[in-house]
Amino acid sequence: MDGYRLLALLGFALLDALDVLLVAITTAVVADARLTRRSPMTGVLSFLGGVFAISVAFGVCTVLGIDFLVRLLDFELTPTLRYWGELVIGLVLIAVAALPVDTTVSTGGRWVGPVRRHPWLMGVIGFTLGLAKVPTSVPYLAALALLSAQRPLPVVWPVIVAGYCAIALILPLVVLALAMRRTPRARRVYRLLVRGITRFGPPVIRVLFVVFGIGLIVDALVHAGRLW
Repeated sequence: MDGYRLLALLGFALLDALDVLLVAITTAVVADARLTRRSPMTGVLSFLGGVFAISVAFGVCTVLGIDFLVRLLDFELTPTLRYWGELVIGLVLIAVAALPVDTTVSTGGRWVGPVRRHPWLMGVIGFTLGLAKVPTSVPYLAALALLSAQRPLPVVWPVIVAGYCAIALILPLVVLALAMRRTPRARRVYRLLVRGITRFGPPVIRVLFVVFGIGLIVDALVHAGRLW
């Protein structure tokens, strides 16, 4: 797998990392742990572990499913299909950037009591949330399509999928790391980071969707002779 495609996968993973919902839930767990004078690490890591597990499982199954269909149908990815795929994905990214996004998060209070008694339940919440989130994540689906298009598949492709999912969780992990520190500077950075992600995360995602979309479209148009 060449450096260009690895860089594209990294870009999609960083887009996925700007997830306001995951940061908001992580912040809620941290706040509740502080109220009860407990460490937030168990709850947050359990939650993110659930999201990570379903994300990797979905990615592996998707790539295997696509690879199975390709082998079954004796499908060959031609330059024409590749550049048409880039064109379609680029248009989809730009279209998604134009859609309205509700960034409000209602965490509710029903989960607080059970999770305080059994922090591992946050893993179930993360797994359940991942079931709804992962299949609708445009960057992740685009990354899986890009990976599946490689023929033959890289030997370490499951590691690439796992690495992608780990990078996509980097911001909640940074929030947890800052929350675990007690220094005034760490607390200031924590508050600024959470406020910044909540306020500027969705607009940044829109801009990056447009940038990535235009990049894919331009690459497809540069090779317009191969579209037909």
